[in-house]
Amino acid sequence: MSTQMHSAPASTPLPSGRAPLRSQRQLPRFAAAGIFAAGIVVGAGLSALTGFSIALTVIYGVVLGTLAVYVVSRLVEGGRKATDRLVTSLVGTAFAIAMIPLVWLVWTVLSRGLRRLDGAFFNSSMQGIIGDGGGAYHAIMGTLIVTGITAVISVPIGLLTAIYLVEYGRGRLAKAITFFVDVMTGIPSIVAGLFAYALFVLFFGPGVRLGIMGAVALAVLMIPVVVRSCEEVLKLVSNELREASYALGVPKWRTILKVVLPTSIAGLGTGITLAIARVIGETAPLLITVGITNATNLDPFDGRMATLPVYAYYQLTQPGVPPEFAIDRAWTAALILIMLVMALNVVARLITRLFAPKTGR
Repeated sequence: MSTQMHSAPASTPLPSGRAPLRSQRQLPRFAAAGIFAAGIVVGAGLSALTGFSIALTVIYGVVLGTLAVYVVSRLVEGGRKATDRLVTSLVGTAFAIAMIPLVWLVWTVLSRGLRRLDGAFFNSSMQGIIGDGGGAYHAIMGTLIVTGITAVISVPIGLLTAIYLVEYGRGRLAKAITFFVDVMTGIPSIVAGLFAYALFVLFFGPGVRLGIMGAVALAVLMIPVVVRSCEEVLKLVSNELREASYALGVPKWRTILKVVLPTSIAGLGTGITLAIARVIGETAPLLITVGITNATNLDPFDGRMATLPVYAYYQLTQPGVPPEFAIDRAWTAALILIMLVMALNVVARLITRLFAPKTGR
């Protein structure tokens, strides 16, 4: 008995009267960007004809560039691809518009803050300085001390609260804590400063100004941010990891300590670092609680302390005569604050890279 092998024909002829299918046409790689740029040029021309301004140039350019990309893509590539390019143009334009204030801010602070960014600014205070000279050593140290105390107060409270809400919290108590955390997240910073001032006035009398008061005020602002960020990170830990640990007979507290926290350490570090960056530039609470001084005071429990935000505020609002020197110091203090925030973001990335759980073998 023989077996016959039947093979499919190599190609099936198309029915008569139908042309072979053609591959979908596409614009060259950088054609869309070129068309969009041409629209911006035309928009700049229209803006020049109607009274040139940067705002009109951006509006005309974005509208004409987006429409040009959509029309050309629809004619060449079809409706679906044209819609995709339209949405891509809108998203890219929104990103570019959002970046304009940031780039402008960084450029302004750099151009004006670099004038006094020298060694004297980092190793001298304002004691006995009138006019040129002086620095912000006392303010830099005050900011680091107050922010450090704030972190020592806020991180344990916020992290433990987040662990309770995720791992233990049930019923009315958890709902009440979540409600108060949400309320505290929206508290104006000046209210936190007034709260800390009223609290310390009860013990030390009116007119008291201490570095620890500023740390307490900033902690009121920082704790809800830590709770919220850590809570969301802890929720991302897979329940299978917890259940596997429980199946091995590991108690809950040890599962949290050995499984949950190490798994989420990268996200926790990032959230805490961003919370510190959130409060390091606050001015209103420190104006009320810490005040300002021209001398160096490194004791947060003894008298007024200088901090960078308050230092910049007073240098700008009370510059003296001539005002140029104080204004330059204010811009340099603002530049240092930005550098501190950037350093905190670098620390957050290092934490993410070093402590993130390794998934490979």
